[in-house]
Amino acid sequence: MKKTKIIYWSATILFAGFMLMSGISDILLEEETVQFITKLGYPVYFISFIGFAKTLGSIAILIPGFKKIKEWAYAGLIFDLIGATYSNLMVHGFDPGMLFMALIFGVAITSYIYNQKYYSTVG
Repeated sequence: MKKTKIIYWSATILFAGFMLMSGISDILLEEETVQFITKLGYPVYFISFIGFAKTLGSIAILIPGFKKIKEWAYAGLIFDLIGATYSNLMVHGFDPGMLFMALIFGVAITSYIYNQKYYSTVG
């Protein structure tokens, strides 16, 4: 139980932290973020919307309980990562730096799996 709890919270805090930093950058419409996302073909108004969604999703996976909301939050955050990776691949082609996304996906999947294990033992 203790090992499960440590893995769950470590992965969840890392994943939520990454997505939260990305979301805040989107909300603030930082110059780098705007340039990157508009180069992918998305309109500027989309950036703030997705930033708020990432921020709310990150908060949702950190709050204990609320099983259904967490499911939706994990789904939304994973869809965001898949969409960002796919868009980047289609516009810029493969770049070895994109392999960093594999680490983010790994942490996200670990967080989700251990969320299931942790809350099945807690109640």
